[in-house]
Amino acid sequence: MTNVAVIYYSTTGNVHRLAGAAAAAAEKVGASVRLRRIPVPGEEVHVPGTEDAAAAHRLTTGHIEEVALEDLEWADGILIGTPVRFGLPAAAVARFIDTTAGLSIPGKLRNKAVSAFTSGSAPHGGQETAILALHNAFCHWGSLIVPNGSTDPVLFRPGNGNPYGSANVSRNRPGNVHEDNVAAVGYQARRLTEIAGVLPALAPA
Repeated sequence: MTNVAVIYYSTTGNVHRLAGAAAAAAEKVGASVRLRRIPVPGEEVHVPGTEDAAAAHRLTTGHIEEVALEDLEWADGILIGTPVRFGLPAAAVARFIDTTAGLSIPGKLRNKAVSAFTSGSAPHGGQETAILALHNAFCHWGSLIVPNGSTDPVLFRPGNGNPYGSANVSRNRPGNVHEDNVAAVGYQARRLTEIAGVLPALAPA
């Protein structure tokens, strides 16, 4: 069985919705899945006007287990989701990645299949650059990046089209995730699971 870790940070719930869809899609094709949230940093940064939604989101998702480094080591495939912050991943995500040196340096993340998805406020609001910033870290891990590319008809739906990973446009509205994006991240998770499942057979003995 292929192990897939879906790891995400979400402020008002949009990335959480995508993460849940990804986890469900991976499970549906037979993966053992861990859905893990990156914890809120000491002082969370909000888009003005979303404070109440962020507080409500924390209450409704507090039962989801926080990510641990062991989840990365366990996984054959890793899917990371982040909100866009000025074209970059959220600080909480970057902070988590900063803790992975103990796995990365000894090569414990090498040859794992990895991919990323995001949600931003507007079209061309930094979704692609946020995903590519995560790809930089994946290269340091020695992992194998699995992009969406143009590999399935779902990626050509009006709300999709990002070849690097699934990306939502939230318009700064909590719970505003287009069904096209839900379908895209589901496909992304299935593709990641498929590739992660064959990588161990390609590893040298």
